[in-house]
Amino acid sequence: MNAKKSLLIVSFSPIVSDARVLKQVRLFQDRYAVTTCGYGAAPEGVVEHLQLPDRAIHWQYANLPIVTHQYRRAYWENAAVKAAGQQLAGKHFDAVLANDFDTVPLALSLKPRYGVHADLHEYAPLEKEQLRRWKWFISPFRAWICRTYISQAQSWSTVAQGIAEKYREEFGFLPRVVTNAAPFTDLQPTAVHHPIKLVHHGVAHPDRNLDRLAQAVHNSRLDCTVDFFLVPTDPGVISVLTQLSELDSRIRVHDPLPYAQILPTLNDFDCGIYTLPPVSFNNDHALPNKFFDFIQARLGILIGPSPEMAAYVHSYGLGAVARDFSTAAFTELLDSVTPEHIVEWKAAAQRVAQPLSAQEQSQGWADAIAILLGEVSADE
Repeated sequence: MNAKKSLLIVSFSPIVSDARVLKQVRLFQDRYAVTTCGYGAAPEGVVEHLQLPDRAIHWQYANLPIVTHQYRRAYWENAAVKAAGQQLAGKHFDAVLANDFDTVPLALSLKPRYGVHADLHEYAPLEKEQLRRWKWFISPFRAWICRTYISQAQSWSTVAQGIAEKYREEFGFLPRVVTNAAPFTDLQPTAVHHPIKLVHHGVAHPDRNLDRLAQAVHNSRLDCTVDFFLVPTDPGVISVLTQLSELDSRIRVHDPLPYAQILPTLNDFDCGIYTLPPVSFNNDHALPNKFFDFIQARLGILIGPSPEMAAYVHSYGLGAVARDFSTAAFTELLDSVTPEHIVEWKAAAQRVAQPLSAQEQSQGWADAIAILLGEVSADE
């Protein structure tokens, strides 16, 4: 029997809790001899895990080489890059799946037999463009990595079409799109509740403008409630929402849901709500995990006019889109909702739950690695 080909999956993240990277591990663990390199404990099913020390912080780069444009020095002196290089020294792989921009130069340096696939989780040069100093100093550094290294990978993927097009425009390579889809879950749409139950889950971050969603519910004529299940990243956001909940009993704030309970809990709601003002390129082109969670939970979807999410909502009849990102626009959107609409939206989510699931979307990675390893032709 032929030995399995070796695949390294490297990510500067705790892989066991990184949903996107964990999907890759599960997709490939039976097909190839998978080694992982990242923070935290070993994910199940790998032949080896190379654990990076927590003190080796991947996002910290020395100021002087960044400011003086000594980008090569800045990258290779990064603590996480050095720690990973030490762990990987002397090891050989048939292919490397490098997650996010900062692992790609490291992956290329390993000279895997068949090459490197780069999975780019965002458009790296503009991730925090709303911060002036970041845009002045870090954005050019990341653009240099894209131009010097990432363009040299053998294949690429990213999370949304707009981001893929931006990489092509700026650096000449076109990633395939592999969305942050949720695993298929065998659920049924629930009957519409009275009052209508709205829900939002995720991180409490100021950029999300969750207070606008709460205020829109407060202002709306729709007979509804809204529940927020939030990771308390920013206590100020939680405080504002809690104050609003004290003024209006229809607004409720909860602790975050354990991952395994997210979809079963959401399933007992009617519509997922989300609005993400386009304060950056990546926000404008966001297609986040929660969007696909709403689909797997068989909910209607009410969102702001983010183009990637809006395209799915319109194409599949999954919900409705506000005219802009203001509180007034979301209030108008809520005022237009009827129980009959929600029945239709839930039925649409039921129809697309399988094709828009992680199992289907992850085929993009499977195809890319199979082509890289010469198992299939790029024309097939």
